[in-house]
Amino acid sequence: MEGLLELSYALDTFYFLLSGLLVMWMAAGFTMLESGLVRSKNTVEILTKNVALYSIACIMYMLVGYNIMYGDGGSLIPGISLLIGGDNTVAQVVAGGEDAPYYSNISDFFFQVVFVATAMSIISGAVAERMKLWSFLLFAVIMTGVLYPVQGYWSWGGGFLDELGYADYAGSGIVHMAGAAAALAGVLLLGARKGKYGPDGKINAIPGANMPLATLGTMILWMGWFGFNGGSELKISDVESANAVAQVFANTNIAAASGLVVALIVSRLWFGKADLTMALNGALAGLVAITAEPSLPPMILASFIGAVGGAIVIISIVIMDRLRIDDPVGAISVHGVVGIWGVLAVLFSNPEATIGGQLAGIGVIFAWMFGASLLIWLAIKAVIGIRVSEEEEYEGLDMADCGMNAYPEFVGSKGVR
Repeated sequence: MEGLLELSYALDTFYFLLSGLLVMWMAAGFTMLESGLVRSKNTVEILTKNVALYSIACIMYMLVGYNIMYGDGGSLIPGISLLIGGDNTVAQVVAGGEDAPYYSNISDFFFQVVFVATAMSIISGAVAERMKLWSFLLFAVIMTGVLYPVQGYWSWGGGFLDELGYADYAGSGIVHMAGAAAALAGVLLLGARKGKYGPDGKINAIPGANMPLATLGTMILWMGWFGFNGGSELKISDVESANAVAQVFANTNIAAASGLVVALIVSRLWFGKADLTMALNGALAGLVAITAEPSLPPMILASFIGAVGGAIVIISIVIMDRLRIDDPVGAISVHGVVGIWGVLAVLFSNPEATIGGQLAGIGVIFAWMFGASLLIWLAIKAVIGIRVSEEEEYEGLDMADCGMNAYPEFVGSKGVR
C-alpha cells in the first residue's frame, strides 16, 4: 500500500511540474504575441519587459507572494511572512490519509508562480509603446509580490471570497480579470499612443510589425493553456482525476477553436474582411472564458462558452477604441471583459456556484486590483513618471530604453522605422 501511495505522490508531483512547465511556456507566447502586434521600433523593449517581468514574478513570489496567498490569516487580512520555508519545502511526504499532501508542496509553488507571471504579462501588452520600462518593472515588483497574492488569498487561499462560494477553477477572474483591471488603471493614466485617435472620433489603425510572430504566440498560448487549466485539477493519479483532466483538455481546446471561428465570422460580417488579429483574440477569448470552469461542462457547452467569448471580445475591442482607451493588443478586452463572462458562465455547469458568489468575486477582485493599481501607478507617476517623452515615443522604445533595434538591417540612421 505504501508503495502505491509513493507512486501516486510521485506521479501527481510530476504532473504538477509538467503543467507548470507548460504555463511557463505561455510566457513565450505572450512575448511573441505582443512583439508581433507592436511596431518594429518597440520590439526589443517588449521582449525585455516580458523576460524581466517573468523573472521578477519568480523572485517576488518566492520572497513574499506565495506566503501571502497561501499562508495563515483571517478571512480578509492574509498573514505575511518572508521566504518559502517549513512544510513548503517538503519533498518526500507520502500521501497517507484524506488531508495529507498528495504532491510535493514545492511543486505547488512552481505551478502557482507561473500563474503570477501570466497575470503580469497581461499588463505588458496593454501599456505597450509608451510606458517607461523601469516604471513598468517597478509596478511588476508590487503587483507580483503583493497585489495579486492578496486577492488570490481571498479566493484560492481560503479567504472570504472562498467562504462566499466564489468558484473560479483556473482563474478567469483571479488571474485574467485581475491582470486586466491592473492594466486598465495604467492605461487610463498613460493615455493613448500619439496618432492613435484623431479629431471627430477618428480612430487610426496602428498595425503590428509581424503577424506570423503574433500567430505563433497565440498558438504557443493555446498549447500552454492545457497546463494552465489541466494542471488546476491538481492531480491525475486516480480514475476520477484522470477523467477530469481529459475533460478539461477537451473543453479547453474546443472553447478556443469556437472562439476563433466566431470571431472570424463576426469580423467578416462587421468589417468586411477576415481580420487575423480579431481571430487570434477570439481564440484567446475562448480560452479565457472556459478557464473559470473547464472540468464540468459537456463539450457542446464549452464550445458555446468559447463562442460567446469570441463574439464579446470583438464588441469590447471596438467599444474600447470608441472610448479612446488605447490597448495595442486587446488585452483588457480578452482577459478582462471576457474574464467576467467566464466567471458568470460557471453558473451553467457548476450546481454549487451561486450568482451572488460569482458577482461578489467579480466585484471584489476588480475593485481591489483596479483601485490598488491606480494608487501604485499614481505614486510611480509622481516619483519617476510613467510615460516616455514624445520624442522617445516617436523614435521607438527600443533605442530609448534598450539602445538596440530588433531588425537593424531595416532601419535608417536614426533607428526610426
